[in-house]
Amino acid sequence: MHTRTLGSTGPQVSALGLGCMGMSALYGDADRAESIATVHAALEAGVTLLDTGDFYGMGHNELLIGEALRTAPAARREQALVSVKFGALRDPDGGWSGYDGRPAAVKNFAAYSLQRLGVDHIDVYRIARLDPAVPIEETVGAIAELVEKGYVRHVGLSEVGADTIRRAAATAPVSDLQIEYSLISRGIEDEILPTTRELGIGVTAYGVLSRGLISGHFTGDRQLAANDFRAMSPRFQGENLQHNLNLVEALRKIAEQKGTSVAQIAIAWVLSRGDDIVPLVGARTRERLTESLGALDITLDAADLAAIEEAVPAGAAAGERYPAAQMAHLEA
Repeated sequence: MHTRTLGSTGPQVSALGLGCMGMSALYGDADRAESIATVHAALEAGVTLLDTGDFYGMGHNELLIGEALRTAPAARREQALVSVKFGALRDPDGGWSGYDGRPAAVKNFAAYSLQRLGVDHIDVYRIARLDPAVPIEETVGAIAELVEKGYVRHVGLSEVGADTIRRAAATAPVSDLQIEYSLISRGIEDEILPTTRELGIGVTAYGVLSRGLISGHFTGDRQLAANDFRAMSPRFQGENLQHNLNLVEALRKIAEQKGTSVAQIAIAWVLSRGDDIVPLVGARTRERLTESLGALDITLDAADLAAIEEAVPAGAAAGERYPAAQMAHLEA
């Protein structure tokens, strides 16, 4: 497994990370046994970075990862690095109530995560979205205190803009920024990516397949469950969906010429954007994990990259990344 480093202050991790959210929430029902088997398969393949959030399934995802780590061979368990997002407020109905970045809340969230995960420290800890009522300096300062006490190894950020990144980095060393980045979500290229590179901060890129939209497996007639986030996502609606699937078909032609899959081309493209970027693949099954790992064996030359840019130009996607209410919480 190829490795990369999460910024100048972060750990060395596998070139691909495993995003575990879909094993617990937002994409319909998942198979627990298959989810745990997928985590084990990822560790066996050399994947070291496991990403979760304490609010994914209201703790379900952390408990699942804790079980997967507990039942993995010792050597594989020891190689795992766990990244945790915190701060999202939920209710028993599954609703969302904003974000809490107060220092006392940061330490409270961490205490519960350590218990659910069954670990003595969290490798990368980050608030999921900026709390507009709490200066980022206070939130990051609280994480830095957890670092000093050994409960956290590295400070991370998630879905924030260039100014917030600078303020956070002036408060404590920041290892990486987690943010959406894919062929059809390239907003970080203008200001955010130059800022992280200037400051020596890595990027963990989620949504590299845009929630399956550019995986090559999603079809226009697919019926989504009521508990599937994509049923409300603008990019999966009506004319937007058809437009975006047309982009996928253009990408499929390139994949076929390379003898690879659409998903592998899309992941390989993110890998090609720089050694400071670690794509998170949201595989929920061993089959999809194996496909994603195949992207590591793909080399995109200048002609390939030019063809991909022509097929899926920057800004080509139809629809926002999130519904309007959630977009309001994003700086990027």
